Amino acid sequence: MNSSAFTVCPGCGVKLPDRNLGPAERYNAAGECLEAYYDLTCWTLVQQDAGFVHQHAVDAYAAQHVGERMRPITAVFALIGLYLAVERGYTGREVQLAHMKIARRRRDWPRLEPPEGRGDLTVMDILLAATDAEKEEALMRWTAAVWEAWEDRHRWVRETTEKVQ
Repeated sequence: MNSSAFTVCPGCGVKLPDRNLGPAERYNAAGECLEAYYDLTCWTLVQQDAGFVHQHAVDAYAAQHVGERMRPITAVFALIGLYLAVERGYTGREVQLAHMKIARRRRDWPRLEPPEGRGDLTVMDILLAATDAEKEEALMRWTAAVWEAWEDRHRWVRETTEKVQ
């Protein structure tokens, strides 16, 4: 097959059929990858679960697709959300509440330089899972993989979270 029939997302590296969607406006992502993310968000919101897994998808996608067009607060909040979920065991709802609390404190956030690698899993790994339970499990693995990719920022995120929470 002709390689021009595919596009590679600059954020996560996933290779998807090229639909000529162009780059995402807010993320360092191919439009095709962003469309896949929208499909995932539809699934997460339909779950209507008490733990609100949707928040983990929002944070994992944002942290995996940090780039020039992203506002600094988006990257910082995504990393705080990943930290709270992966290391502190917060549910998506608890992360959402922490984000709301932190947002009340006006602050200038630094622009974070993304790591070279952004994790081995992508939004497609969740979408391709067969059952809802498998999707949720894959989503949590993705969350952990993206958090691990930002290892050089872990200390900063931990310290920042403790200061602003």
